[in-house]
Amino acid sequence: MGVLVKGAGVPKDTRNRMLDAAVSALRRQGVAGMSFTEVLGASGAARGAIYHHFPGGKTQLVAEAAARNGQEVRGYLEGLPATGPVQVTEDFLAMIRPVVAESSAGSGCAVAAVAMGDEPALREASATALSSWIGTLAGRLSAAGLPAADADDLATTLIALLEGAHVLCRAAGDVAPFDRAARAALSLVGSRYPADDG
Repeated sequence: MGVLVKGAGVPKDTRNRMLDAAVSALRRQGVAGMSFTEVLGASGAARGAIYHHFPGGKTQLVAEAAARNGQEVRGYLEGLPATGPVQVTEDFLAMIRPVVAESSAGSGCAVAAVAMGDEPALREASATALSSWIGTLAGRLSAAGLPAADADDLATTLIALLEGAHVLCRAAGDVAPFDRAARAALSLVGSRYPADDG
């Protein structure tokens, strides 16, 4: 998932600007398409900053960018109000729709992009981020009254919906696949938890 809201008016140091630029590049081009030249240009960093801040090279930069994006998204998930399973689901879907809509215009999920390569360190960074999203969302669903096993299952389903929607919407050039999946998810959650006044 992409960055939901950019911070405004907050100066960032070179390292943080490079990480932000890497997240943006990963969303557009994936790991293979991301270049140091693009990251340097977008961040305003000098070429020498690459190995000064990321001595492990591209692998380190990409892993840290995925971790950063994962933490940002987890922060948004932590803020979901736990007022009932249906309401948590509705709020989650409303929160992610603008990000998925960007996929229809050629963007994507930086964390998922990192998972698609052969580098074990990058897959591990992606797995850690995705697991944290599922765990955090499951925590909100548990706080909303779901038993732990149900919360884990629903959280996993919703994150799978998010990541699948990125692919479908990018391929279709339209947000309609997400909207159909979101309607189906809400219908299923509402039928299973009809007592939720959400």
